[in-house]
Parts: sequence; structure tokens; C-alpha cells
Amino acid sequence: MQLASKTYEADDISAVQELYHSNGWTDGLPIVPPTRDAVEACLEWAMTPPDTLVGIEPVRALAVTAEKLAVNAVMAGCLPMHFPVVLTAFTAMMQPEFLLHGATASTGGCAIFVVVNGPIRREIGASGSFNALGNSDRATAVIGRALRLALINIMEVRPGGIDRSTLGHPGKFTFCVAEDEEDSSWLSLSEQRGMPKEVSAVTVMAAGAPRQIMNEWTTDPREILETFAAEMRANLRHYSLHAGNYALVIPKQLREHLVAAGWSKSDIAAFIHERARIPRREWADVGKGSVVRDRGDSIYPALESPEHLLVVAAGGPAGGFGAIIPPWLGHKSQAVTMAIGACVDCGPL
Repeated sequence: MQLASKTYEADDISAVQELYHSNGWTDGLPIVPPTRDAVEACLEWAMTPPDTLVGIEPVRALAVTAEKLAVNAVMAGCLPMHFPVVLTAFTAMMQPEFLLHGATASTGGCAIFVVVNGPIRREIGASGSFNALGNSDRATAVIGRALRLALINIMEVRPGGIDRSTLGHPGKFTFCVAEDEEDSSWLSLSEQRGMPKEVSAVTVMAAGAPRQIMNEWTTDPREILETFAAEMRANLRHYSLHAGNYALVIPKQLREHLVAAGWSKSDIAAFIHERARIPRREWADVGKGSVVRDRGDSIYPALESPEHLLVVAAGGPAGGFGAIIPPWLGHKSQAVTMAIGACVDCGPL
């Protein structure tokens, strides 16, 4: 296999770390040395030639090849079996509707939220249970990190350079979750977005930091979901009025109450779409009165339609918790779902 990347020699692992840190090739954490053998193993597992063009970033015309992605995947700690997810996720990020340049250059500081669905979750050992949005397992940790390292090293998305984030958030290290499909009777996220059940898929979303909620005092679906909707209304007040994709992460304890009452993901989305909205005048309550002007009675929904809500079944088996993951910039950046290693209409959703 012919690789085009430049090679370096180092005396030991410490020298490797210093080489990468001194050149700004890391996210601040130690990396796995991307040896030729390791990079080739990733490409072979995905059956992808190294010069395969993943896409071209439209603003700066930067080409992304499979080889460069494989290098960064190895650096992040990926095994060859993880690489097809990384490859597909980055391909999804390159779609025009995702608006990759804006998402990576904005002062808003968003991260790439990744949801993995389908049989590949079991193959790579991705867990959607305990600590689902934290360090739940090796696979989700390294897949999310690989995307960040690729942004840094292929697209030069470094803090103070292309990355103009005022604050950012910890999801910029890794922000990947596997849906808990085995412990849920709902359709998976990828099925909701048009993928066959037997197909593995990945969904990417330009997202803010997760906002955790809790409601352990009711079994009524409307009351449970009103807590989620209230957090979305708070985001409309405190961050942005722009409607866009939001993600709801619903662990088992709350999920069981919803399922027992016969609520599907579509029912949840319809309720949230109706409840998560505010009049513009509420901006005056949070110090933004100067921009209310004569539009105080205008109503702003968090979602353009119920279909813009991403409902994800994930989290540990106990605790009445959940999470809202808000969008970076509303409708200007759309979530994209793509099949892994399969052609489903040969395009993104």
C-alpha cells in the first residue's frame, strides 16, 4: 500500500509525544504513534485506498483523504474496527448542509455530536448505557476524538487560528454516543431518519454542551417531557432564538414511563415541538431587552418541525435524568445521517 504522508523518526515514545505536541498536532492529550502498519490496518479494514477523496471543504478548498483520516484515527487510539465509523462520520460532516467551516470557525464553540446506530455498535463494543455521554467505552471515546484530531491536523482547526471559540466545551475532546437499541422498544435514531434497521449508521450534529435535567417525581409523559421542553426554552432565552436540531438523550428510567404510556419517538417529537417555544419578549427577562423592539409577541419555536428533534435512547438503567443537546446555530447547520459501509440511496439524509 502506497502512503503519501511524511514520516518521522523518534528515539522513544516520549520523543514522539514531544514531537507531536511541539508541532500542534494534538488536542493536548498524549497520542498513539501513527505507524505505517497501524494506518494501513485501518484502511484495509475499511477496504478503502489511501488516496480515496472523502471530500473537499468548500470554503478553503481543503481535500480530505482516507489516509489522512486514518492517521488521525490511529493517533486518537482507534483500532482498525473503529475506522469505518470515523470515515463515515467525517464524510457526513463534509456535506454542505452540515456547514463544517462555520461550525469549526465560529466563536460559539460547538463540538461534533456523534450518534452511532446499528450492528456495528456491538462489533466495536460501543455502550449506550452507564455514563453514555462520558467515558462509557473505548470505541465512542476514540471515535469522537479522531474527528477532533482530524479537524486540527487536516483543516487546521486550532484554537486562536481557524477555531475562534470563545469558550468551547469538553465535547470538543470527544462527543460520541451509541444508542441503547437492545434495551429500547423505540425505533433507533437512524431508523427514524430513514435507514433500514439492519444497516449501521452514524449521525453528526454541530452541538452545544449537554444540559442535564432531572424529574423523578412523576410517571406522566407530559410532565416528564415538559422538563425537557423547559430546558429547551431556557436555551432559546439564554443562547439563541434560532430553530434547529436538538437532541434529547433519554435514559431507561424515564424511557420506561414513556414506553409504558405508549409514547413513541414521534409522539415525543410532536409534544416537544409544540411546547419548546417562547415569545421574543422573554428576552427582556434575561437582559436582552434591547433587541426585543416591536417584535415581542413573535413566537420562536426551538424546532422548525418535529422531524428536527433527535431522540436518543441512552444512559444508565437508574436515575430520572436526561439531557438536552442544543444546536450550534439553528437551521444553518443541519444534522446528517449516513450509512456505514453501505449505499442507502447513496446520499446523506
